[in-house]
Amino acid sequence: MKKMQYRELYCSSPRYWGGLAFLLFIILVGMGAAFFMEHNGHFVTGMSNQIVWGLPHVFAIFLIVAASGALNVASIGSVFGGPMYKPLGRFSGLLSIGLLAGGLVVLLLDLGRPDRLIVAMTTYNFKSIFAWNIILYTGFFTIVGLYLWAMMDRKFAQYKRPIGFAAFFWRLALTTGTGSIFGFLVAREAYDAAIMAPMFIIMSFSYGLAFFIITLMAAYWWADRTIGELRLAKLKNLLGVFVGAVLYFALVYHLTNLYVTQHHGVERFILLDGGIYTSLFWIGQVVIGGIIPLFLLYSPAFGHSRLALAVASLMVLVGGFFQVYVIVIGGQAFPMNLFPGKEVLESSFFDGVVAAYTPSLAEALLGIAGVAVAMTLVAIGARMLRVLPESLEDPAEGDCA
Repeated sequence: MKKMQYRELYCSSPRYWGGLAFLLFIILVGMGAAFFMEHNGHFVTGMSNQIVWGLPHVFAIFLIVAASGALNVASIGSVFGGPMYKPLGRFSGLLSIGLLAGGLVVLLLDLGRPDRLIVAMTTYNFKSIFAWNIILYTGFFTIVGLYLWAMMDRKFAQYKRPIGFAAFFWRLALTTGTGSIFGFLVAREAYDAAIMAPMFIIMSFSYGLAFFIITLMAAYWWADRTIGELRLAKLKNLLGVFVGAVLYFALVYHLTNLYVTQHHGVERFILLDGGIYTSLFWIGQVVIGGIIPLFLLYSPAFGHSRLALAVASLMVLVGGFFQVYVIVIGGQAFPMNLFPGKEVLESSFFDGVVAAYTPSLAEALLGIAGVAVAMTLVAIGARMLRVLPESLEDPAEGDCA
């Protein structure tokens, strides 16, 4: 069996340094946007008393969910023994750390008072899912860091499988915790559903793998290295399964809500009368993020097209972002039913009114900067650490590497 050789991403071409400089520029712009919002207050954002989680939270949740799924490739290789995925485990771990860091940076800078994080890290209310998430996030960094170390250092290779199992179950817990933030919010009719936790898990598989495919192809393009058709075909088929599963869970979620009379109002809002949210659901989530990628991934016309795979992965990310937007923003925009089953006198303070929300430029710049932070960490990490195989050519017949 041919031994896999790992090398740092030595790349002195303008493609690498130009891309890195562009990412750093985006981060600086995002820091300026965060300072602008912190200095002037949320008055300069599109948020209000009704929409308290804005566009930066959409970016943060999207990146955090994708971080969990990006580790899926490493889990398949070292935990479940998939030989075609084993050489990709190191890069998978690095990408998951980078995505989580990018998401948490956005979340921290969107709090208005980032110093309050000290309180969240030192004082715990174990009845709050937010307190549990602090433990899950910090634990994820620790476990995946150890996992990456065990994969890279031969002295600790014996611990790779047990740490891999721990990382696998920890990331499931992390995504369950993120989905449970919405599943436990009984005050919002669009959130109160137990299926939120498993749906977020399968969403993480899809988004994380799409991120992995795009960054892997970009890294090997930067370094002029080879990726074999067989490995890309494995990743392509796996992505197709995850995309189909996301559509299935979305279908089950909405059918379940339609079965409950109490949720008919919010379902009509999302599926028919929600304006921008209805458009983002059908066009963004279903068509762009689901149907078109499945066609590109499984159509014989694009069977060996790397461009089609890259476009499909990008569309999965775009559709996934729209899905998180509809969940987070659309769920808040629908008016709250303060006293279910009771007739009450309505006040003039937005009772029964769909909340308006228009994201500001500063919010968008902060969210995009979070993506840039994640990609910068991955680019620098791949250049400093031996996480990428020197070649990913298809294995010879009888070789399982």
